[in-house]
Amino acid sequence: MSCSFQFKQFSVKQDAAAMKVGTDGVLLGAWVSLRGNERMALDVGTGTGLIALMLAQRSASLSIVGIDIDSAAAEEAAANFADSPWADRLKALPVRLQDYVSEAVSHGVANEFVHGVSGGETPVARRFDLIVSNPPFFKASLKAPEARRRAARHDDTLPPAELIAAARQLLSPAGRLAVIYPPEEARAFVLEAEAAGLYLTRLTRVISVAGQPPKRHLLEFSRTAGMPRFDDLVIGSAEYRNLTGDFYL
Repeated sequence: MSCSFQFKQFSVKQDAAAMKVGTDGVLLGAWVSLRGNERMALDVGTGTGLIALMLAQRSASLSIVGIDIDSAAAEEAAANFADSPWADRLKALPVRLQDYVSEAVSHGVANEFVHGVSGGETPVARRFDLIVSNPPFFKASLKAPEARRRAARHDDTLPPAELIAAARQLLSPAGRLAVIYPPEEARAFVLEAEAAGLYLTRLTRVISVAGQPPKRHLLEFSRTAGMPRFDDLVIGSAEYRNLTGDFYL
């Protein structure tokens, strides 16, 4: 029996995905800042394509590429994109981020999906205005037994340092990186990102039950150092319902 998740404006098939639709992805897709001037976004570890679909719903001017190391997941994301109202602005590729960066740098162009010039002209070099990732964060000591689920969950397939390095190479000068991590991993990620020249601009602590410690941190970075904004979000609160209300049925 087919396994799918229905949102207000799109549905997500998830039969092939090692990681199914979850709160982390929905939060990141709804929370990340969109200023209205973004043209290109990259969803790293796209899985079912959920976050890319959410971004496409939120911005009519945004084209999104979703990449995933798992070819079955990328194929399923492509099918979800094709079934959505925004098929012309979405593309899924079965590729490791590290290989995607190498290819992009060697061609001097981040992505030719939308912005390549036709008619035999040289493609215009473009970079991404936004990179988002709901990255794997479990350590080797907590290895899942099944290989595809292991790749989706454990950070040896996408170490934080490599995600940060890729963002440094692929982001436009005013571009932003947005991720979600548990608190301990988030603190380490902030230090590593700032050492590489990506600075925290926004942090939301996600709390499952009011009065309890946060379970996740939503993080946004840019190339410009400044005073970051901090706030809290309690699952099930009015703020949470307002944030996710355009998506959940």
